[in-house]
Amino acid sequence: MTRGVRVSEFDFALPPELIASCSVEPRDQARMFVHHRASRASRDLVVADLPEVLEPGDLLVLNDTRVRPWRLRGQRATGGGVECLLLRLDGQDDAGCHGEGFVKPSKKLCVGDRLGMEDGSVELELLEALGGGRWRLLVNSSLGDVMQVLEKCGRAPLPPYIDRPRDEDVAGDRARYQTVFAREPGAVAAPTAGLHFTEDLLQCLVQRGIEIAYVTLHVGEGTFAPMRVEIVTDHRMHEEVYTLPDATADAVARARARGSRVVAVGTTSCRTLETCATDERTVVAGSGASDLFLYPGRNFRVVDALLTNFHLPQSTLIMLVAAFVGHKEILELYRQAIDQRYRFFSFGDAMLLL
Repeated sequence: MTRGVRVSEFDFALPPELIASCSVEPRDQARMFVHHRASRASRDLVVADLPEVLEPGDLLVLNDTRVRPWRLRGQRATGGGVECLLLRLDGQDDAGCHGEGFVKPSKKLCVGDRLGMEDGSVELELLEALGGGRWRLLVNSSLGDVMQVLEKCGRAPLPPYIDRPRDEDVAGDRARYQTVFAREPGAVAAPTAGLHFTEDLLQCLVQRGIEIAYVTLHVGEGTFAPMRVEIVTDHRMHEEVYTLPDATADAVARARARGSRVVAVGTTSCRTLETCATDERTVVAGSGASDLFLYPGRNFRVVDALLTNFHLPQSTLIMLVAAFVGHKEILELYRQAIDQRYRFFSFGDAMLLL
């Protein structure tokens, strides 16, 4: 990729009605736009068809991060509404839990403000404004351990383009904005391609002879932070914590030995595999923090196929997919998806690139 390619070159016009505000039920009945890169042939299926599209011996890699329900609604002392997305909390001491979060409307808040959240279940004290709506804060609860209270009263950290009324179905969103295989708490947003899977679909895949392995990448705020540069190569990714287990490294090695494909479910699984890639197209197990940014011109060393959702314009996510299939090609595929009324973003439909 030449250095002068602009972020604006990854823009596209999306009709607002194609932004999915709720999920398809059951999960695996979401539509799936299947595209073969070599032949450039495409077809329209549903995610439940995945066992018939993949081949026995393929390795499917899923991200088992668990989303924390750390979105809170409450009121300022004046009675005005306020919302917080907690990003990080340290261990609890006598003062409470220190941490950081985005609080809005930030311009109406001051250091020292105390905000009652979720009908008084949690109190936030604002300690320092860090810019961009981000605050250093102290979290307390009269109901006991802060972490346990948040698990009971917190809301799913839905993206801002998904609007919810004040009387939203909190329990429903918490369940739906979580993969069925989520195990390791730590994400502030869901690995959305994984939301399409059901227990039955996973079982069908195994019965088909498709191997399944897991990585953990805790999705951070960098995933939804807007790119604030004009030139793509000037962007720097936020670090996100990952773990690639020995069992997954062994599974990749077995797939390579038998000549099978490594299929990444979602951009987070893809980035984890590519972060740990070797020149032999295998991976090295380990843990760390990844700031890998994949855009056209960056090569993939491990991932042979990618299942992903349809992403926001001018985002690092669409750039990763463009790196996999081609810049012009992805914009054309998105145009076709829009013409065919596919649903976009977190609760939207899927795209399988083979």
